[in-house]
Amino acid sequence: MNRHTQNTHSNDNSPTPPDAPHRDHRCQHLRNLLHDYGRVLIAYSGGVDSTFLLKIALDCLGPKNVLACLAVSQLLQQNEFRRATELAKEVGATLEIIHTCEMNNPRFTANDPRRCYHCKTELFTLLQNLANKRGYPTVLCGDTADDLNDYRPGAQAARELHVACPLQQAQLTKQDIRTISRQLDLPTWNQPAQPCLASRLAYGLAITPDRLHQVEQAEAFLHRMDLPELRVRHHGQLARIEVPPDRIPDLAESHRRESIVAFLRNLGFTYVTLDLQGFRSGSGNEVLGREPD
Repeated sequence: MNRHTQNTHSNDNSPTPPDAPHRDHRCQHLRNLLHDYGRVLIAYSGGVDSTFLLKIALDCLGPKNVLACLAVSQLLQQNEFRRATELAKEVGATLEIIHTCEMNNPRFTANDPRRCYHCKTELFTLLQNLANKRGYPTVLCGDTADDLNDYRPGAQAARELHVACPLQQAQLTKQDIRTISRQLDLPTWNQPAQPCLASRLAYGLAITPDRLHQVEQAEAFLHRMDLPELRVRHHGQLARIEVPPDRIPDLAESHRRESIVAFLRNLGFTYVTLDLQGFRSGSGNEVLGREPD
């Protein structure tokens, strides 16, 4: 684990946070659920939530009863693949790589608001088939209690294909998971969320390998400017950059602004914009349910 992570609970004299007993209760509920499952296959991405679920499952059930499965396709950034595989090894998990072909599905590439449903349907079908072959009675995913308040059509696929969501069942929030991950010394405790590349494309804009590559390269360029949390939203000819509000002035400085514009135009964007509202997860869903102007 990341031994440079500061453990805020190392001081025995520090006061117990008021929400700690409730969080501990929810975590114990999760452990009870996992014990009841016995043997599990986990849809693993290397993100905060699935890594936490994998770690707790390994602690409760042992490595022989847990199989982590990482889906690889054009939607997964190369650096995320490397980080996920290294982390699975670090926590002592058996990792299986599966290859998904959502880019061959025209219902997915059309990129309507049901995009994630089509993607998750393929993924969970593959995982259930693999679980049946390997003798794992239950497939788990890392959906959390917070996900109930977001637009997530992939959750319907989980229900239809009988994929369990134990973090959600235990009412664990994303903040709970980050807090406990820090206590467990998991390096993901403060890792920014990193959804798939397709989520950067505006609804209705067809998902193509070239557009995914544009987003991946644009975000990699900006990450090198010490911007760990950002999005480059693809609107066809226009790239919309989201960074935390306090970093907006940095990108607006002439030397950075000019280099960003030059790099993104070289990728094929005609217009490069900086979103003054700043970074926010799921901003692509803001158009849903909006009345016409």
